[in-house]
This record gives sequence, C-alpha cells and structure tokens, in this order.
Amino acid sequence: MLYSKLKIFFYQTTAGNRPVEEFIFTLSSGDQALFKTHKDGIERDGFKYPYVVFKHLEGKLWEIKFKGLDGNYRIAYVVVSGARMFWVHVFKKKTPKTPANDLDTALKRMKEILNHEKRE
Repeated sequence: MLYSKLKIFFYQTTAGNRPVEEFIFTLSSGDQALFKTHKDGIERDGFKYPYVVFKHLEGKLWEIKFKGLDGNYRIAYVVVSGARMFWVHVFKKKTPKTPANDLDTALKRMKEILNHEKRE
C-alpha cells in the first residue's frame, strides 16, 4: 500500500502531550527546518520522497531515517487507513542498532494508535 500523498499526524498522549513535536522543538533551528521540510515532502510525495530512507522495524512499525545538521535522526511511524501517517517516536541516532527503550516506546505508542483505529 504505497500512497502518493500522506497526511502526517503527531502521536498525542492521553494528557495531551506531543512528545515528537516537543523533541523537535528542542533542536537547533536548522534541524527544526529539516524536520519541517521532510514532513512537507513526505505529505506531498508519499513514499517516493527521495531525501529520507524508509525502513521497516517490526510489524506495522517503520522508521524514517535522515541526516540532520547536528546528527542522524530516526522517526518511528505507523500508517493507518486513509493514508494517515502517525509519527509516534523520534530520537537522535547514536548507536548502530536502535536502542531497545526507543523501540519499546515506539511499539507501545503504535499499539495505542492501532487500538484507537479499531474502535473508530
């Protein structure tokens, strides 16, 4: 299921926090701009957007990989019906393998999104 256009949403906790956006706001203005550029490009071109790498992690969980000005970033995401992509977790890549705690966080949030989708 490859979509030519996607609508990106940020994961939101039951308390109303948006940890992915909060992480992005802590970055330099240059890296914040790159996140916005990539978000806009993915929404416009879908999985054909050429400036990031899309990689499968586990189950329905995937990641977006790209190099920022201050380091390498990973955005864990899940795509649900209606060509909606939810960015569930983000982190700065510091090791060759995805850290277990980051993967666990992303999987937990992905399950929340999928369970919510089933109820709707």
